[in-house]
Amino acid sequence: MPPFAALRAFEAVGALGGIRRAAQELGVDHAAVSRHIRFLEDWAGVPLIDRPQGGRLTPEGQRFHQRIAAALEEIVSASAELTRRGHERRLLVWCVPGFAYRWLNARLADFSASHPDFDLEIRPTDHAPDLARHEADADIRYVHDYDPPQPADVETMEIARPPVIPVGSPDLVASLGPPVSPQRFLDGPLLHEEGDGEWRAWLAGNGVEVPDRLPGPRLWHAHLTIDAARRGQGIALTNPFLAGEDLAAGNLRIVPLVEGAADVRLGAYVFRTRRDRWRTPAVIAFRRWLEREAAKTPA
Repeated sequence: MPPFAALRAFEAVGALGGIRRAAQELGVDHAAVSRHIRFLEDWAGVPLIDRPQGGRLTPEGQRFHQRIAAALEEIVSASAELTRRGHERRLLVWCVPGFAYRWLNARLADFSASHPDFDLEIRPTDHAPDLARHEADADIRYVHDYDPPQPADVETMEIARPPVIPVGSPDLVASLGPPVSPQRFLDGPLLHEEGDGEWRAWLAGNGVEVPDRLPGPRLWHAHLTIDAARRGQGIALTNPFLAGEDLAAGNLRIVPLVEGAADVRLGAYVFRTRRDRWRTPAVIAFRRWLEREAAKTPA
């Protein structure tokens, strides 16, 4: 049997009516197509194209083309279906690190067990993927209420809009005394992630006039901030998705607030995909699973 590349070149010549058109369709030099045709003619022992007639197929060439065209079309179709199914099984999800480390990771075994046909890859990163360039199939971000809207070609699902809560080590929280007024936090010690924006928004939401500068170190990542709070280094703002396990284990305590303190919610965890990926089997399975798991987390 002749090489597949030669058969593919010949099929294109017959379908498009010439060597140059076939070369453009295949993205190769016309000389390469000519070499494939000559190889087939030498192999078959008969001329397949009539060169004086501009590359039209000879009668033998026409009969051969009719037989192989359907077979090649079936090969191409089967290959496309195979790769499409492979891509539908794979799901690459980028995720904000704190959510990935402190909530999602502990539950992934359940997804894998209940959906063995899908190959899930989680990539913790602070940077959102360029979904338009297919850097990821999906993305999980914490989106603040003041962030710009999502692009028009992106579908989103709100996973949860958790309350923002102040937490600290049991000893530090006990040292603060009776229920604490939000104003009291201005005296520190406070722990921040990459900036003091969340503390500012939380304090403002509780009617506190916020000074130009808030005390406390900046630790950039939620898991570092929570670890510092667990070690008694200060009070951190977090939510049940990030601190749930430590609260349940007694490693952290929620700072008790005075009656009337606001239930502040600054944003939501959001699952995002390109619109054309939203209804693929892997995306449907994962986002429905996320919804079920998120509903089990106390808010």
